[in-house]
Amino acid sequence: MDIGLLSVSMNVYSTKRIADEAENRGHYIELIDHTKCSVKLGSGKPKVYYLNEDITNAFDAIIPRIGAKVTKHGVAIVKQLEMNGVFSTAHSIGITRARNKVRTLQILSRKHIPIPETLFSINPDDIEEQIELLGGPPVIIKLQEGTQGLGVILAESKKSAKSIIDTFYKMDTSILIQKFIEESNGEDIRIFVVGQKIVASMKRSSHVEDFRSNVHRGGSTETIVPTPKEQHMALGATKHLGLGVAGVDIIRSRKGPLLIEVNASPGLQGIEAATGVNIAKEIILFVEKNVPRKR
Repeated sequence: MDIGLLSVSMNVYSTKRIADEAENRGHYIELIDHTKCSVKLGSGKPKVYYLNEDITNAFDAIIPRIGAKVTKHGVAIVKQLEMNGVFSTAHSIGITRARNKVRTLQILSRKHIPIPETLFSINPDDIEEQIELLGGPPVIIKLQEGTQGLGVILAESKKSAKSIIDTFYKMDTSILIQKFIEESNGEDIRIFVVGQKIVASMKRSSHVEDFRSNVHRGGSTETIVPTPKEQHMALGATKHLGLGVAGVDIIRSRKGPLLIEVNASPGLQGIEAATGVNIAKEIILFVEKNVPRKR
């Protein structure tokens, strides 16, 4: 089949791995830089152009790898291709939901999936009261849109928390505040879901001088088997957000596992290295299962 791989560069590990596995299975796959795509509406059937080429009907399926900085435009391209009947491994609405941490947590809370105590506000006049609603410091302050541990700050005192939160409010930057789960000990679990199947899982541990466990921040990894509850949470979150491929992040607390984030474009390098699982191949198999007719 013909597959469009929406990514800005083939030099990215995850992008190249997916392209290689598609070619290994006999498919044609083309890199489409979604930042260079345009949509034409208004007269006749809507069309999607890549540079000056009409790609409206060029692909049987697309695999979106949309970066955080161009989410809105990338999602618009995915949505238009979906409306034209192209299968996508991540629904446009799922990408939008997952990219906004507050929206993700609102949906998961409504579906009774355990999450850390979380607060979001834009009121600079009662910051101290906001901190106390979470039991006081330390607290985690997060940008509502951020990846790979960027925009995640640990405020260990009320004074530092108030200063950081006040600064973000004055900059009109959307944030959320979470209770710090000390017993997680700088560790979390990344569960990789493809087509409502868990294909790989790893535990990430933070660098000794950093509470964030992201591999991009220097964390270490090891393969694990999630508990049945953790598996249920990961599959439920992926389904409720509307994603075919997702990386689900969970921490362990005294009250049990808590889901902290869902990534719609999860990286492959760290988890493939840690687990030895060919996740790129699993993604291509998922596409094959959902697009049986080949040109």
